[in-house]
Amino acid sequence: MPDAPQPVFPKRIFSGIQPSGGLTLGNYLGALKRFVEAQDNGIETVYCIVDLHAITVWQEPAKLRHATRELAAGFIAAGIDPARSILFNQSQVPAHAELAWIFNCVARMGWLRRMTQFKDKAGKHAEEASVGLFAYPNLMAADILAYHATHVPVGEDQKQHLELTRDIAIKFNHDYGVNFFPVVEPVIEGAATRVMSLRDGTKKMSKSDPSDQSRINLTDDSDTIAQKFRKARTDPEPLPETLDGLAERPEARNLVNIYAALGDTTPEAVIAQFGGQGFGTFKPALADLAVAKLSPINAEMSRLMQDVAEIDRILGDGAERAHAIAEPVLRDTREIVGLIRSRR
Repeated sequence: MPDAPQPVFPKRIFSGIQPSGGLTLGNYLGALKRFVEAQDNGIETVYCIVDLHAITVWQEPAKLRHATRELAAGFIAAGIDPARSILFNQSQVPAHAELAWIFNCVARMGWLRRMTQFKDKAGKHAEEASVGLFAYPNLMAADILAYHATHVPVGEDQKQHLELTRDIAIKFNHDYGVNFFPVVEPVIEGAATRVMSLRDGTKKMSKSDPSDQSRINLTDDSDTIAQKFRKARTDPEPLPETLDGLAERPEARNLVNIYAALGDTTPEAVIAQFGGQGFGTFKPALADLAVAKLSPINAEMSRLMQDVAEIDRILGDGAERAHAIAEPVLRDTREIVGLIRSRR
């Protein structure tokens, strides 16, 4: 018999961010800025605040609610238009959790044991970690596949989880003899898809780093942003004349990449402009650029957070639109698996 024809899935982008701690420059350059750009490429965009992922580790409830709303404000302030993109928080669409259980029964234990991020987060205390932290890549797969998403913007640190999503889709389709779930494609692009710490250029900029000087928060005011860049760790040498000269200089490379991403240019162009000059010249220029780009976002986030009822309304509207896509996918999944629908 000939192979069954492959379905043509409409292009749809899905991505999400956890509301655990404040937004950083890394979130903006690695995710939000690219999310905004994707709105104009003719592909449907679905963006999710993944609050169910956040509770895989303990979250104080009031702080989680605040962080969820603040993240929604960050999405909007960065340029996400709720009329053009679907923006919602994950827990309002039950399909995510139900599909995750089905995928718990598709994914293999060995696949999850290979996930390096669990090992990094759990460390020596893996036996004390929640089951949710161990199994959350299956929930991530459900987040994506509930919308039959075809493209997912991800950072380098999430590539392994996206590979697991692909494995789950392939195994589900094979086990049930269907071509139902798309094999999603990662979207990794841009000069600063992985923004590094301002104190250690070998480590990712993180909202969980104990040093606030290691990151730029989107809630930082202009003076704080400028001060953090001026105090960012660097080496004593001037910037090189060619990009190859940054190979063994992680802090310098990080600052050049940040400038390129903020300025919508390339690292090569930054080196052409600043090569041979010291950080006494480059860091103030970077600080000025960052303030110009980030201060309007900071101001808009503050304005939006004055009306949390409006934020909740936007998230609720997005959840209704998300549910309208995900529920038919879940309904068909139940049918494929053999789960009887006896309640109308």
